[in-house]
Amino acid sequence: MAIPIQRTFADLGTPLHEVSFCVLDLETTGATPADCEITEVGAVKFVGGEPAGTFDTLVNPGAPIPPTITVLTGITQAMVIDAPEIGEVLPALLEFIGTSVIVGHNVRFDMSFLNAAAERLGYGRLPNPTSDTLGLARRLLPGEVRRLNLQSLASYFRSPVTPNHRALADARATAHVFWGLLERAGTIGVTHLDDLLRLPTAKGSPHYKKIELTERLPRRPGVYMFRDKDGNVIYVGKAKNLRSRVRSYFYGDSRRSVAQMMRDLAGIDHYVCDTEIEAEVTELRLIHANAPRYNRRSRPPRSPQYVKVTAEEFPRLSVVRTLRDDGCIYLGPFRSRRVANSVVAAIWDAVPIRRCLTRGGKRSPACNFAQLGVALCPCDGSVSPAEYQAVVSRLREGIEAHPGELLGPLVARIRDYARTARFEEAAEMRDRHRALRKALDDRRNWGVLRDAGLLWAEDDNGDSLLIEQGRMVSSWAASAQAPLSTTAAHARSPHLVPESVAAAEEARLLWRWLDRPGVRIVEATRPLATPRHPIPVLTSLAG
Repeated sequence: MAIPIQRTFADLGTPLHEVSFCVLDLETTGATPADCEITEVGAVKFVGGEPAGTFDTLVNPGAPIPPTITVLTGITQAMVIDAPEIGEVLPALLEFIGTSVIVGHNVRFDMSFLNAAAERLGYGRLPNPTSDTLGLARRLLPGEVRRLNLQSLASYFRSPVTPNHRALADARATAHVFWGLLERAGTIGVTHLDDLLRLPTAKGSPHYKKIELTERLPRRPGVYMFRDKDGNVIYVGKAKNLRSRVRSYFYGDSRRSVAQMMRDLAGIDHYVCDTEIEAEVTELRLIHANAPRYNRRSRPPRSPQYVKVTAEEFPRLSVVRTLRDDGCIYLGPFRSRRVANSVVAAIWDAVPIRRCLTRGGKRSPACNFAQLGVALCPCDGSVSPAEYQAVVSRLREGIEAHPGELLGPLVARIRDYARTARFEEAAEMRDRHRALRKALDDRRNWGVLRDAGLLWAEDDNGDSLLIEQGRMVSSWAASAQAPLSTTAAHARSPHLVPESVAAAEEARLLWRWLDRPGVRIVEATRPLATPRHPIPVLTSLAG
């Protein structure tokens, strides 16, 4: 059974002077733990930069030591014959290491043997973070030291202990090299554990020096903004740890867009947020306010698109860019005309509303849609306003009260297509169903938030959110005090759908947070009431 080891670095933003380090070196009978064993263990522990103990023992490998290893290390079979086996050594070594960060030169080699022994003896792999002096030297000493083996680095940093392929001596030499590398790392802003652990992966790009722009960033949740030399916002992002997230861009992200962005980067601004939802909303607002060129997927569209039920004698569906207070039914806003057209096609598949644009009359021929029987078009004068009103009423009922009126026929058609192996048509109908369902869901949720006025909600963590008609007013963590009361009444928005894509996406974020388990309404100016009929979910193509 594995022995639990309590880790103390859940927050890797620990200052380096507070971190406990255990510098480790192993001698072995060969190169791989699959068929080789440990012959010696040496370790030096440091707390607060000061020595806190040493660990040194030979280990009986339970197998012959190859002559080449004896020549290299000086460890003979006679020296280990009375030494303890690894099963006796490992418990004491694990206790000595504790929760320290394990340091080594080419530490992966030492950890492979240590983890293999720990797993074989039932302790499980060590969860400790590791730091490799070889990786640090590659990052910090490019071109300064010809060879990066331990002997060369120890000489470069003038170690008082010369490495000699004995575990404790090599561990002490590695420790001296490690302190020299830490001093060098401090000159480029590596002051905390998370910086140190990520440093070896940083690529030597010409933009790495810009990492100094991150020095003022706190290790707190919030939103960051990248600016170019002209002060324009080029990217907005959110993070649980601002400093760690922003510095990660300098640690080997090979995406072409990131390389281009880092080339343009000249300054970094940030906002600290008390809660995760506040960071999400703030990020969204800043993206829509600045339209950063590197936020390609989330940049606001040039103009929103709405699906409108027109106010004609024989109403039809129209895709428009302007939301008017004209009493008409609207769905949206949508990011693109393509999505709006998909919603229109879904409604056409669900109800036989007019599709043609002809005013028509008794002498006009029926349009193609009417002849095919897919739409009740008045173009030939055979449809009375009263007959057509039944279609419009069904459409209004599906949008405003009973979504099954519109989604039900689509589900039936999807299943028919699936049963007859018309899978491409079924997939197309599924996509239309998805677009319409999302549009109905967004419209309904917006209406609920709009009608609730001002509300105060709180989650299980004690984090609170103040929402006014689908827009975040403020947010505060459990340790803070509520910024204002919710006793005053507020006028409702005149529109039944959001006035912009930004407002729609913010309302969607807030609704998602409100719908999470554990979130409760503390106070509201009006009831938060959802419609009686739920929006059905499509579970599969068949059945």
